[in-house]
Amino acid sequence: MRKLSEIYKKLYKAFGPRDWWPGDTPFEVAVGAILTQNTNWGNVEKAIANLKHHGKLSASAIYNLPADGLASLIRPAGYFNIKAKRLKHFVDLLVREYGGSMAKMKKAGPEVIREKLLSVNGIGPETADSIILYALEKPVFVIDAYTKRVLSRHNILDHDLSYEAFQALFHENLERDVQMFNEYHALIVTVAKKHCRTKPLCEGCPLEGV
Repeated sequence: MRKLSEIYKKLYKAFGPRDWWPGDTPFEVAVGAILTQNTNWGNVEKAIANLKHHGKLSASAIYNLPADGLASLIRPAGYFNIKAKRLKHFVDLLVREYGGSMAKMKKAGPEVIREKLLSVNGIGPETADSIILYALEKPVFVIDAYTKRVLSRHNILDHDLSYEAFQALFHENLERDVQMFNEYHALIVTVAKKHCRTKPLCEGCPLEGV
């Protein structure tokens, strides 16, 4: 679909590279993907800073840390008790299946990784795909509320279609390229926050007229 490529080019020209996902290691990126559920990135940064400060930002440290201790460290991210359990479940998978190594997880195929991640309590398609794309650098497109909003408002897909339908649109019409998928998703988030808000600010939007 030519329109998808046109949107990407216009957004990239307007905003430039986004340098997503922030994180010093693949494990930190994965932790961020779980913590960012239902909160803003500023709160996630505070939670990650707490983990770093206390020397707990590693698979082995979180594996051995009681859930209540983990919850207190990630409190700034909100829903800290729930997210502590989700982090523990993720780390349990990482340790059990891959010896606690993100590098070993990366060696598996994306379909296998995705299936295992989706089996983790509290990890849905968006979080799983964020880990696969941003932490493990495999070409899967992440769909979120911003993506559905932007594409539906430009009459590309109906907003109420499934996650899988939106993802298939990107997978079937664009080259499966990690860097481009990374940039494209980040650019959609940018335009959604600046212009394609719940109450849209269409003036000056790089997608005006698309």
